[in-house]
Amino acid sequence: MPEDEELELLKRRKLQEIQRRLAMGQETIEGPRGEDRGAALRGVLVGRAWEVLAAARRQYPRAAESVEAALAKAISEGKIRGPITGEQLLWLFRYLGLNVRLETRIRIYEHGELKSIAEKLREGD
Repeated sequence: MPEDEELELLKRRKLQEIQRRLAMGQETIEGPRGEDRGAALRGVLVGRAWEVLAAARRQYPRAAESVEAALAKAISEGKIRGPITGEQLLWLFRYLGLNVRLETRIRIYEHGELKSIAEKLREGD
């Protein structure tokens, strides 16, 4: 078996093991606590990343806490320096097998006013 395939197989096995432990609540990642964690994340999360993190906390509380701790730890150790956007954070959760669902709204800008599709349909225009 080529080395690349072996490495990928090992990565997949490790990821599955971590997901299993997270699901059972056994895996915890020690990282900065409370204000330290929030300060570390405030410096890196940008755009809709906070919305993604809040949705993940509501839907997967234990797993989101572990991801948040791991991110804060990596930030404090200098492994993550650049900004993390909402799209990147959503991708990370999905990569870990957590399908975080976000509220989606479609609004129409008309005559200087934002209207929902329901309001637009009620108007009949």
